[in-house]
Amino acid sequence: MSIVVIPGAPLPELSDSDLDGLLAALNIRNVSPIDKAAYKPVLQSFMAVMNKVGAESDYTPPALVPEPSSADHSFRAPTLAENPMNAWSHVFNTPLTETSPSSLASGLLQGRVFAVKDNISVAGLPTTIGLSPQLFAGGQYQPADISATVVSRILAAGGVIRGTSTCEGWCASPLSHTSFSGHVHNPWLHGHTSGGSSSGSAALVAAHHMKRIFPVDTALQEPTGAVLTAEIALGSDQAGSVRIPSSYCGIYGLKPTFGLVPYTGAAAMSPMIDHLGPMAASLEDVAAVLETIAGYDGLDPRMSPESPLRVNVMPYAAILADFRSRNVTELGTWKIGLLREGFEMTGVADAVRDTVITAAEKYFEAAGAQVIHVSVPGHADGAVLWNASTRPSMATWLLQGRGSGHLTYVPQHIQPVTGQLPLPEGDAGLQTASVLNKHTPAAVNILLSQQVTNSLLTPGLEAKAHRRVLGLRAEYDAALDEVDVLITPCAPNVARPLPSASASVADKLAYAIGTTNNTAPFNATGHPAMNVPCGFLPSPERPDALLPVGMQVIGKRFEDDKVILAAALFERGKHIVSLGDIHQQ
Repeated sequence: MSIVVIPGAPLPELSDSDLDGLLAALNIRNVSPIDKAAYKPVLQSFMAVMNKVGAESDYTPPALVPEPSSADHSFRAPTLAENPMNAWSHVFNTPLTETSPSSLASGLLQGRVFAVKDNISVAGLPTTIGLSPQLFAGGQYQPADISATVVSRILAAGGVIRGTSTCEGWCASPLSHTSFSGHVHNPWLHGHTSGGSSSGSAALVAAHHMKRIFPVDTALQEPTGAVLTAEIALGSDQAGSVRIPSSYCGIYGLKPTFGLVPYTGAAAMSPMIDHLGPMAASLEDVAAVLETIAGYDGLDPRMSPESPLRVNVMPYAAILADFRSRNVTELGTWKIGLLREGFEMTGVADAVRDTVITAAEKYFEAAGAQVIHVSVPGHADGAVLWNASTRPSMATWLLQGRGSGHLTYVPQHIQPVTGQLPLPEGDAGLQTASVLNKHTPAAVNILLSQQVTNSLLTPGLEAKAHRRVLGLRAEYDAALDEVDVLITPCAPNVARPLPSASASVADKLAYAIGTTNNTAPFNATGHPAMNVPCGFLPSPERPDALLPVGMQVIGKRFEDDKVILAAALFERGKHIVSLGDIHQQ
């Protein structure tokens, strides 16, 4: 290994007791005084190297720096009247637009109003990641000085960004009760979860769609005119965080193929499972956004030789439009695979399972598709492999903000105080620990899981889990050689009541168990997967209220177009059935 020494640089202080403490923490004992004396200047040289980097100016890739503008970039936390679901984090006083459109701009999103999940950088707005300001350096939120690649591309295509949407603390919950700003409510039934961690994104898009249908909020009995909503939203998805809230809120939510959409400028959880994707009320919007944000950006190491250059991104919007224009007899022969293990998954409610199966068989077959049952035995343990392959090192990325192992861009303004572990002694450390435990026990669980891995478990298990994920990917690929897409339930149930703010740590953790069993495996394997609204069921707690049910459609890697077209085929079948019902009346 190379050893770097800065000529003439003073060596930082490293006491003998400090060195003894470092060795003891690693359980490296019986090191002779002579050997300690050899290690000491080498470590001091390393400290000098790191101090030099810390003292010098930083670098921001020009592609992430927004164009200078005289536009009003002031922002605010919206009022309760504007934000009754607590779905907005911050909004611009004047919605953000592109002042000097790029020559690559397509205009696909001209005038469309967006919400951006609050773990994705939007220049001028804080990126809170659903956390207390106490967890950031200086005890306050820092407005971003960059925009994520996907944000810049949306603006260049004519999109309008209203603000950032509430997300769950550390993006670590599939339900909507862990954000520091409070619970996010489902627009279909106030007091019920909107899902997570893209909780605000789903609620805002669903509410926008519902405002066209319901001029009065049925839960609050108040006019909806003052409520700020969004036509389209961006979310991030590490285990189902786009798809689960989309399921609970009755909208489309796509987790694209891993490496299709750059993650640059968003807060990372674990590079293997980080995805950004669109959330919308129509497939046309999903296709237009995907076409806009997809393609290599030269910065994100999650992208690979399989990732298309921008000029080679599929024209998803045109592909969908062409499919819509065809007669049902011209749509080809589709084979739809109901994934047996997905419907038998622990925790999937019987009513949800039956609703998804019935809808898939009824509407796909009405559109001329063949629906069959298929088996991927490994899917039953897919969530286990997701957990084992990511949780051991997740704290390094998510809670400490440390890139490791490959060149990547970690946003400067997203630097939590948990970057240095263990937490400091005294009041500062106690305060941080209290905030973590109260608001985001999932984060404490992630920290403890990494400690368990390092201290109590057999070495090499994370690496073995990665190898097993490759095997699971091969299983899905084999099944997708026999069918066009796979189908499972998305969320295992309809939206449940939100827990009280005073709920115990045990209750908050238990509330999320099993929610992502059908979604998380595809984050690990990288296959595209989308929630498709497929029906409604009564709320078990409020039988008079109907809540959305979601169906998950999964396709081959980099065949995201086929996932979108399968959803369009499902819609065509619904239309055919509805016409038949009308003719029978």
